[in-house]
Amino acid sequence: MSTNRTRPGGRHDQRRPAVPPQRTRPTRRLRPHDWFAERLLAVLSGRRPVHWMLGHTIGEAYDQLAELAPHTPLRARGARPVVRMCHGAQPAPGVVEACASIAAGEQVRAMAFRLEQGSDLRWRCAAVELGGERLPVAAPPR
Repeated sequence: MSTNRTRPGGRHDQRRPAVPPQRTRPTRRLRPHDWFAERLLAVLSGRRPVHWMLGHTIGEAYDQLAELAPHTPLRARGARPVVRMCHGAQPAPGVVEACASIAAGEQVRAMAFRLEQGSDLRWRCAAVELGGERLPVAAPPR
């Protein structure tokens, strides 16, 4: 009996296991506004805590999220909210202004946000609004 190193011990037939086809994933890099839309949705739907965005926000954005998140405005009963579409525009170098529609079952909400690129080339959220309702900004002291 010959020794065949490709066959497990005790196996006498000549068949070999089928080789699964190679799966290739498309290498599609997410645009910054697509990535941020998903992260903002996770916070505003209650799936992630606000502090998850600490290193990804600048200026008033973190305060805006901290104000909105406890109300979980994008949480829906029964259906998990998803980003239906997200569009971004670049009004200036290092700035992206984006809008996204968030769907949960029959409910659709709008979300707008602004991203700014720092000197370290990282994008950070600088502002966020939901459904056209901007959070009131504290009036400057008189």
